Amino acid sequence: MDPNSFKNYAKEMAEYITNYLENIRDRKVLPTVEPGYMKPLLPSEAPQTPEQWQDIMADIERVIMPGVTHWHSPKFHAYFPTAQSYPSILADMLSGAIACIGFTWIASPACTELEVIVLDWLGKMLNLPKEFLACSGGKGGGVIQGTASEATLVALLGAKAKKIQQVKDQHPDWTENEIISKLVAYCSCQAHSSVERAGLLGGVKFRQLEVDEKYKLRGDTFAEAIRKDREQGFIPFYAVATLGTTVNCAFDRLDEMGIIANREDIWLHVDAAYAGSSFICPEFRYLMKGIELADSFNFNPHKWMLVNFDCSAMWLKDPTYVINAFNVDPLYLKHDMQGSAPDYRHWQIPLGRRFRSLKLWFVLRLYGVENLQKFIRSHVAQAHEFEVLVLSDPRFEIVGEVLMGLVCFRLKGSNELNETLLKRINGAGNIHLVPSKIKDTYFLRLAVCSRFSESKDIQYSWKEIKLRANEILDEQSLSK
Repeated sequence: MDPNSFKNYAKEMAEYITNYLENIRDRKVLPTVEPGYMKPLLPSEAPQTPEQWQDIMADIERVIMPGVTHWHSPKFHAYFPTAQSYPSILADMLSGAIACIGFTWIASPACTELEVIVLDWLGKMLNLPKEFLACSGGKGGGVIQGTASEATLVALLGAKAKKIQQVKDQHPDWTENEIISKLVAYCSCQAHSSVERAGLLGGVKFRQLEVDEKYKLRGDTFAEAIRKDREQGFIPFYAVATLGTTVNCAFDRLDEMGIIANREDIWLHVDAAYAGSSFICPEFRYLMKGIELADSFNFNPHKWMLVNFDCSAMWLKDPTYVINAFNVDPLYLKHDMQGSAPDYRHWQIPLGRRFRSLKLWFVLRLYGVENLQKFIRSHVAQAHEFEVLVLSDPRFEIVGEVLMGLVCFRLKGSNELNETLLKRINGAGNIHLVPSKIKDTYFLRLAVCSRFSESKDIQYSWKEIKLRANEILDEQSLSK
């Protein structure tokens, strides 16, 4: 492909992308294909000679789009949002063109330095304590991880390295394996599955603690678990407070957990993967009360802040323990400027890293804080609009509180009734929801996901839900 062809094809692709996104409402949100649908549509071997661009473009609609779930449709309400925007897409183009692997400062100084700066910008937008920011002059700073799962694991491994060293200093005769066998970490029973997985990957025990009637992990429950473990000879070392659980967007009591974690010398990590974006709005910051007591904090701009995947922002008050845990320093990676700027390879699991800060930089500059705040508030308002619609129908009930852009609801009645409702909704393919379950109560989750979502889309989705509910309840009446 020569430069002129690239420019022409890029223009054509930009046209295709804008047409796709601006008309995404018209597409069925869920594909109707079966597993293996693509195999007969493509040859069994790669082409020996170059194919024509137009043939590839034609295959996007013929081969790819029939199997795409349209995550950015206003009719997509599953999981949590995955963000995207035109500024972020443009930044990804530039990142792909520069194509650096910024594992050290010298590998691409701009890649490292922009990341330091934009994470300070973002930290200030959230009103994080200055101890988390590189510009404070202390040890703290931010790093872009691939996902919140990586951030949770990185924090755990840093906490593990710190505690092992502390225990070795106190008990020089203990082996590292003996110490590791006694380590124990804590989280809510509603924490994301990646938290439990971090424990498995880190080779440590994880206690999943019960929540209160509002699905929050409370300080007294945390303290009691620590007391019991210490009595049995275990060594508490790490805890995760979730701000905005995946199940129903509940918020652990970070302030209560923080006091106990600090008193007990336990590393406290905050997982705010989805809800953290809302903290750019001052009215939601009460939900992060106690953040000054945490050791690390993470949220995903790629969920709810218009930055394309992957971009998971993590801050550490003291990254020393993480750096020491991951420090493998072969001669070919050394450089003369070591120590004067972060070498982010020491802050993460992989060695390689893309120029991810570009898309965050583009989004912050081309939207501005006030428009990002407006976007968050619009999603929360739409969630409350849906909540009112649900409460207006006595056949339905809300599960938990509606605080962000997620509404958990169910038909009053059995779990089987709600399972049937979900199958009927998703089977029709006009909107897409997923379920969840707390203490044997099965319910449906409606997340406001699309940046194109408006009040009319919420009204459409509610009509679709009511239509399927009417069908099921009418069928039940006839069968009696």
